[in-house]
Amino acid sequence: MDITKILTVKHVKLNMVATTKAEAIEELTDLLWKEGAISSREDFISDVWKREEQGSTGFENHIAIPHGKSSAVNHTALVIGRTDNDIPWESLDGSDIRCIILFAVRLEDQNTTHIRLLTQVASALADEEIVDQLLKEKDPQNIVNLFSQYAEAEC
Repeated sequence: MDITKILTVKHVKLNMVATTKAEAIEELTDLLWKEGAISSREDFISDVWKREEQGSTGFENHIAIPHGKSSAVNHTALVIGRTDNDIPWESLDGSDIRCIILFAVRLEDQNTTHIRLLTQVASALADEEIVDQLLKEKDPQNIVNLFSQYAEAEC
């Protein structure tokens, strides 16, 4: 599965109000809930926290990639959120988080689709220009386009 198949403008929220890790996960879970990607908000959030207990999902450069592999996921999806607030989050480089890419993964997809999508996102985030645009871009469509262009370039 290609990231461009599951990332649309309605999956991008550039004006998050969250100030904590818990609020950020809940705020982005609401996008998944509204879209019908998950069947239970509470079960999905519980599974995200179970994954966080295994090790932080804080990446580098103010970005986190939390994910929940859950029976509450109707279809594998991802949402991207950004806040002007620095959110404390254990990250590889010690930076606070401002951009969160939340994966919702069906149990059936946890070993294949999930790994492919995570690899696509991690590869894109290795590009400093993409990270810079993720942290500054004001148009959700341009965020989607970042990943679309990167996915096309990888093919």
